[in-house]
Amino acid sequence: MSLAPRAVLVHRRTEYEELLTRHGTHGQAAFFLSSRGRSIDEVVRRHDSTRQALREVAAAVPLTWRSSRVERADLDRFLFAPQDVVVVVGQDGLVANTAKYLGGQPVVGIDTDPGRNPGVLVRHRCADTAALLRAATAGGGRTEELTMVEAVADDTQRLLALNEIYLG
Repeated sequence: MSLAPRAVLVHRRTEYEELLTRHGTHGQAAFFLSSRGRSIDEVVRRHDSTRQALREVAAAVPLTWRSSRVERADLDRFLFAPQDVVVVVGQDGLVANTAKYLGGQPVVGIDTDPGRNPGVLVRHRCADTAALLRAATAGGGRTEELTMVEAVADDTQRLLALNEIYLG
């Protein structure tokens, strides 16, 4: 008996959530941003958009599948299984960060704010999630294999990159 596939939704805290953690209340966060010439309205709009995207992606996971969520801060402690389908909901950098912890699992990148991000690694919209999950497990779908690159400096510092690394 084999287990049903597991969709692992990877996301990160929004700027609004980080502001609330740091400043405690919406009003304090708004004051902090206004003292720097910014409005909290745009931050809240992006927060709401991101949360809505997460709800849509979670709803697209087939009912017969197992599902799990992991925040970026917890990736180093999360155990990915070989048969997982990883759904990264966020920006390109989150895909690259998640890739450090994977060993061949398929990754689907979902853009929470189309048009705002370059979308090189998160090319897909929330509405495409169900079809992408089916294609990821059925095989035969269009995939793009990327390579992890590791640079090690003389002082043993390590730098991991997805597909490319620029040295200056």
